[in-house]
Amino acid sequence: SVSVLTTPIEEDLLKKFKEIGVEYISTRSIGYDHIDMNAAEKFGIHIGNVSYSTDSVSDYAVMLILMAVRKFKAITMHGIVQDYSLNNVQGRVLKNLTVGVMGTGRIGRTVIQRLSAFGCRILAYDLYKNDETAKYAEYTDLDGIYKNSDVITLHMPATNDNYHIINRNSISKMKDGVIIVNTARGSLVDTDGFIDAVESGKIGGAAFDVVENESELYYYDLRDKIIKNRWLKMLQSYSNVIVTPHTAFYTDQVVSDMVEHSILSCSLFERKQKNPWQIM
Repeated sequence: SVSVLTTPIEEDLLKKFKEIGVEYISTRSIGYDHIDMNAAEKFGIHIGNVSYSTDSVSDYAVMLILMAVRKFKAITMHGIVQDYSLNNVQGRVLKNLTVGVMGTGRIGRTVIQRLSAFGCRILAYDLYKNDETAKYAEYTDLDGIYKNSDVITLHMPATNDNYHIINRNSISKMKDGVIIVNTARGSLVDTDGFIDAVESGKIGGAAFDVVENESELYYYDLRDKIIKNRWLKMLQSYSNVIVTPHTAFYTDQVVSDMVEHSILSCSLFERKQKNPWQIM
């Protein structure tokens, strides 16, 4: 068994794993889109992920929503250059807004519970409705989310069906000035279409903890390197777009959960016992 984190596990590496007798790979993350699942199946290598406390990502998502709604980045940028005027930094009150939550799995549900304390209207979308979520939010379809939400927060997995679910067409259905928050996966957003919408003013703000093609960037010290991801540099340049380096999960509790569950998962596989984290 092998335990990994965000290392891209592609076909050539899987082939080498197979050659040295690796039968199981446990990724210390909930998402596993960095693993070539088709190649893993081809070589007969089993895959598992981990579960961890939803509090860390959920708290971070709510923090980013508040930061975007209150124009935190613009306020900070003004302060850095000693511009203490109130020009272009007026925020909004979350209680007066409608928040659309796309994806009501464990993290999405926790975000909804957190948001309910602010008194805002909450809309929810998921293929599988949850009775507990329905106590706090009103389920609707995607068009209902797009049409009615002042803020949209993404909590969906990176699947083929969800690829670029936020795109030029879906953005065109949204309210003018909508705020988009993504603490899920970068591939959910068509970055080219998103950038055009920011520059046109259709999107009023955003907070991204994930971006497309981030695997060669995040968790590396690149201070002396040329960054080839132009999307990232453009997003970082906007005063109304907050970008953080995939750190929503990163707390003491989650790191403990990740390590413990990954080691336990490998141990269960080796002992051929029931493994709640095994995907295939």
